[in-house]
Amino acid sequence: MQRATSDAPHATGHRQEQVTGCPVNLEEVDLFSPGAQEYWFDSYKILHDEAPVHKIPGEGAIPGSDAYILSKYEDIAMVVRDPETFEFYNAAEGDEAAQEIFREKGFGTITDTWDTLRPNLEEHKRHRMELTDPWVALPAAERHTPMITQAANDLMDKWIETGEVEFVKGFAAPLPQIVITTILGFPLEDMPKTRVWEEEQVKRFVYGFSHKNLLTPEQEKANAEALVAFQHYIGEQIEDKRQNPKDDMITFLLNVEYGPEKRRLSDPEIASVVYGMHIGGNETTQYALTAEAMLLAQQPELVEELRADRSKVRFFVEEALRLFAPTQGLSTRVAMKDVEMRGVTIPRGSMLHLRYGAANRDPDLCPATDSIDLTRKNPGRHLTFSMGPRVCPGAGLSRLEQNIAVNVMLDRLDDLRLAPGKNDLTHQPGIMLGLWELNLEFDQRGA
Repeated sequence: MQRATSDAPHATGHRQEQVTGCPVNLEEVDLFSPGAQEYWFDSYKILHDEAPVHKIPGEGAIPGSDAYILSKYEDIAMVVRDPETFEFYNAAEGDEAAQEIFREKGFGTITDTWDTLRPNLEEHKRHRMELTDPWVALPAAERHTPMITQAANDLMDKWIETGEVEFVKGFAAPLPQIVITTILGFPLEDMPKTRVWEEEQVKRFVYGFSHKNLLTPEQEKANAEALVAFQHYIGEQIEDKRQNPKDDMITFLLNVEYGPEKRRLSDPEIASVVYGMHIGGNETTQYALTAEAMLLAQQPELVEELRADRSKVRFFVEEALRLFAPTQGLSTRVAMKDVEMRGVTIPRGSMLHLRYGAANRDPDLCPATDSIDLTRKNPGRHLTFSMGPRVCPGAGLSRLEQNIAVNVMLDRLDDLRLAPGKNDLTHQPGIMLGLWELNLEFDQRGA
């Protein structure tokens, strides 16, 4: 794997010099150091074989407590299905100065409204069923199919005659942004500035949304100011929809009668739902689309198999999601009592890092776990979107976008291939898995 050496601005900053090498034993496994993304899959194999419950001394949420990395599918599935024993860990929304900016200049931090909208699992379920499922869960999300298909073709029209494309900027990033922008009801012409705000949202998740806040005080302040500006923009959109209702999610949230009290949502509550949908509807789908295009370019036999039987596209999407999960290790839990897992005692108060990406490649989950098999039984039995009460609310919409995008690529692109000498296939830093760029060459199908 080549090292990242060039500067390329993005949501998470600039490319950084890789300092982590490929681990050869458990002592060398470090999933969080700079450059570790390039060797996560190698690390997972070591963890599976030697330490499926891997202790990290002193790295817990509480000073003096420990953290544990879970890498086996069965263990992680058990944890996410038992929220009473393993409580969801709400990371801090920045340092005190950042929180003050959110509360004095904006609508508060994103977690403030959790106390009113989803303070417990029952309300969390209601939040999904009544507020987000009508727009982004299947089958309701299927009404967006014509819009998504049109957006995918419009993007491809811009570069298909050139025979080459940097796929991230030309397709994978703008497609989900167009989709979520349209669903929420933001003006499409505002996408350049909403993209900047989305990148700031990602920055907070990548660097600040964990027990270790890696943002400097100056970065915290700048990030908080940018996100407050986004909050005010959302507030303006809410007011606009109040005066000029449309068929979009913000208008829906303004008029929904929520919960048994059939109450109206406050503007900060609406803003928090919109805020979450905006980040959830962008970055992860971008990474998934990029991985799928990479796989099609690397394995032309897959393209022929999919063209021969389009019903297999959905299986391809699931296998790609399993192999290259954007959310490799986004989720953490705290043990609410002493538990034992695989002979390891985990004390109450310990933090658990759930490595969804490792679970997806667990050899006990399926045979030939590192390869694509379009004939697997239960192809969606992976943890890319988690499971249980905190399963990703936008999983249905993301799957729909990916299936449409892959079909459009099959319809319009022939001999899809990696551009020679233009790809190092290195990943962005942080807690998710996404390529910096993907340079492709192709022939126009039917031309």
